[in-house]
Amino acid sequence: MHPASALLICLTSIVAIQFFGPAGLTLVLLALVVGGRRLLTGWWALLRRMRWLLLSVWLILAYGTPGDAWHDVAWLPTYEGLREATLQAARLVLTVGCLAGLFALVGRDGLQAALISLLRPLARAGLATDRLVVRLSLVMDNLQSPLPAGAWRAMLHASAEAATEPTHLCVVVPAWRRADYVHCVAALAISSFLVCIG
Repeated sequence: MHPASALLICLTSIVAIQFFGPAGLTLVLLALVVGGRRLLTGWWALLRRMRWLLLSVWLILAYGTPGDAWHDVAWLPTYEGLREATLQAARLVLTVGCLAGLFALVGRDGLQAALISLLRPLARAGLATDRLVVRLSLVMDNLQSPLPAGAWRAMLHASAEAATEPTHLCVVVPAWRRADYVHCVAALAISSFLVCIG
């Protein structure tokens, strides 16, 4: 599969997940669970990093949605809030799962090739898309390597001469095949179907 095709499928899935109900979300969860050990390991690592964000989103939605208090206790969230918070948290978890699947499938180099392929029309219009891809590559490198405690202080005090980042980036972009069109159309059709039933 072409990396750009994988990225388009991932983006389509992420947009569609926002409209899924419980049935559609369950199908996406099953698809991600059978995605393999590498996907599940990356997914778990991302969820661990964002556990406080998930908890905050859940609490804000659970307590911020008006309705009837759970078990008629004034300080507990509402039934509607619990339902909405759980649904939105599930959507966020599955969105992260889609991103973990993309990283497991194409890796960093594949994501760079996908971005270059999809941004090529903007590059022809004169926009500096190569710089965007290089910056995203550097951000992804920094996100994947854990930093020791207090590392941000060292970054603020470090001089520009001490930087050891590479000065060149070579990206190999594979050719687009007919099967890649089929993958994208199939993903769009399946997502549309799940939105309709979900």
